[in-house]
Amino acid sequence: MAIDKETVKRIAFLSRLRVEDDKIEATEAEFNKILQWIEQLNEINTDGIEPLVSVNENNITCREDIVTTGNHSKEVLANAPQAAYGYFTVPKVIE
Repeated sequence: MAIDKETVKRIAFLSRLRVEDDKIEATEAEFNKILQWIEQLNEINTDGIEPLVSVNENNITCREDIVTTGNHSKEVLANAPQAAYGYFTVPKVIE
């Protein structure tokens, strides 16, 4: 399957991309290279190969949850530029 100039224009229109007239030939060549690469991938025999769930072979180790006393609002709010009634305050953005 080969991409022609009209197909490039149609793809650009459908994807809401502006492709300048002087770039259409370069875009056509790129699309055709991508399609050739996909055809090469289709030639690979993948029978008996399980699909990857993750590229990492190791499982991610999770840290153990540790219960703390909490209730550190005064220390947290000490870093806030503005605070009132135990909450962060921010400038009003909607009138």
